[in-house]
Amino acid sequence: MPASNRRAYTVRIPVRPGRSLLLLMPVALLTSAAVLCGLAFAQERAGPTGGSQAARKRPVVRLTLEGHRDGIYSVAFSPDGQRLASASRDGTINLWDLGSGKVIHTFRGHQGQVLRLAFSPDVKRIASGGADKTVRLWDTDTGKEIRALKGHTHWVAGIAFAPDGKRLASASADRSVRLWDPDSGQQLAALQGHTAEVWTVAFSPDGRRLASGGKDKMIKVWDATAPRELVTLKGHTADVYTVAFSPDGRQLASASHDGSVRLWDPDAGKERTAFKGHAGPAYTVAFRPDGRHLASASQDRTVRVWDTATGVEVFSLRGHKAEAFAVAYNPNGDRLASGSQDRTVRVWEGGGEVARGAAPK
Repeated sequence: MPASNRRAYTVRIPVRPGRSLLLLMPVALLTSAAVLCGLAFAQERAGPTGGSQAARKRPVVRLTLEGHRDGIYSVAFSPDGQRLASASRDGTINLWDLGSGKVIHTFRGHQGQVLRLAFSPDVKRIASGGADKTVRLWDTDTGKEIRALKGHTHWVAGIAFAPDGKRLASASADRSVRLWDPDSGQQLAALQGHTAEVWTVAFSPDGRRLASGGKDKMIKVWDATAPRELVTLKGHTADVYTVAFSPDGRQLASASHDGSVRLWDPDAGKERTAFKGHAGPAYTVAFRPDGRHLASASQDRTVRVWDTATGVEVFSLRGHKAEAFAVAYNPNGDRLASGSQDRTVRVWEGGGEVARGAAPK
């Protein structure tokens, strides 16, 4: 009907006591209403990023690991997925068996809090950085310290092995990023360029680039083979706490004190997406191995999982009783670990195409 010929009518339908208004409505109208309600219900079931609940189930807690006496700053799965390491403000590192949930080794040697750790690709070593200005290497089989790498003049807050395990990078509050030979303990290079404390460092999957971020609100991408600075990424309005390359190396993620999680194109030097949803500083980010999801841990006590293609929040995982400092995926991408100031590590399962675990009773 043309708009000019349309008229509004008010229809009063008397209903006797005990009679339902639905019984008096035309069948066609009821059918239309049912279809609309059905579509709304289906849309609600599909969730904000599309797909059914059957295809995307919320991760659940499989294990809660307790043993540290203070907050947990860093967690990492072993490359074989069988073990998990946690670094704590209590000055220790725990190596956990994920089958039993028990501690295999407790590494002691740092004089003060341990801020970050990483497994070597061959699983034989763990590297850690601490408030005592040292980088330490540990034997995962014996639980013994291999050596301490000294050279930084302030806290070591970032640690990363190169994919081939032949180089180790460290980021420090002394404003430098350093490259080491983990076998000999010799320093290979010192990268200068940040104007304030450097909190994080990460290798690209091919080992040719290195990214770092810090208190100067900047992210720097370096040629790890030269080494030299390639590009500086600007956009965060506060400290950059963590950077991580995507599995294909085409994207770089960052977490900041400004509460945002961002995705960058490290080649073009441009921001792609800003994920906003945390109600406080974002401390850590980690890509799922297939690159489809990005997890972040925050002061707001949540771990949030984001769709990297759409920028939409997929899950918000709650359960920690204090700020969540750390997050990491296992090699298969079906487990996610988070570490918190509440002194626990939670291991979540599910969140992929099929949820594979159930919360323990």
